[in-house]
Amino acid sequence: MDSQEDVPTEETTLAPGAARELRDSTTAGLPVLLSTEHWSLLGTRSMTWSEIMSRITIYLTVVSAFLVVLALTAQATGFGTPFRVMAIGFASAALVMGSLTAIRVNLASREDADLIRAMNRLRHAYVELAPEIAPYLTASTHDDDHGLMQTYSLGYRRNLVLHIVGSTAFFLMVVNGIVAGTLGALIADIAGAGTALVSVVGALSGVGYVVGHMQIARRVFAGPNDDERFPTPTPH
Repeated sequence: MDSQEDVPTEETTLAPGAARELRDSTTAGLPVLLSTEHWSLLGTRSMTWSEIMSRITIYLTVVSAFLVVLALTAQATGFGTPFRVMAIGFASAALVMGSLTAIRVNLASREDADLIRAMNRLRHAYVELAPEIAPYLTASTHDDDHGLMQTYSLGYRRNLVLHIVGSTAFFLMVVNGIVAGTLGALIADIAGAGTALVSVVGALSGVGYVVGHMQIARRVFAGPNDDERFPTPTPH
């Protein structure tokens, strides 16, 4: 039987404890493999937000249709008990649909952040392969929170409060809060409450919904990032 010679591998040529650099890799087509992963992440991000925009459009369309039906009903029957019962039913259905949509938007926002972290890691790999391209990259090459916000803001300092208030999730939360407040006021009205009490119940219902939804969103985003591989260097 012929003896087989030991073929040296990359692992055997590395000194003990030595860090393996991408530039030292002998893998054929490494840039192509990295760019393929990058395009896959971009495609996933695009499909996610396409789904989210479709769901939000459907939700707002349904709410608009409810309002049109209520307006036509009010013209035909007035604002009596049948109208108010129908309004409560429509508001309840809209709130359930809006809440489910809002939860999906929050989850998609978290997924989006994770996708951006993954693409930041790929940019880190690009810089390892070709360090000279670093000054030409706008997005970050680090996957911690600082790198995430740098990519979101395209390198410019952005107020975090404005970033949150201007987000799709916050917009949807406000719309749902208005629906929740309207539903609370309608229930109080049909129960025979006075004008002042109806206003207070409506306001508390809307604010309570917003506070509750913010707690749900906080739980979605409050999870620690245990997979930081390339944190932003601490300035000395």
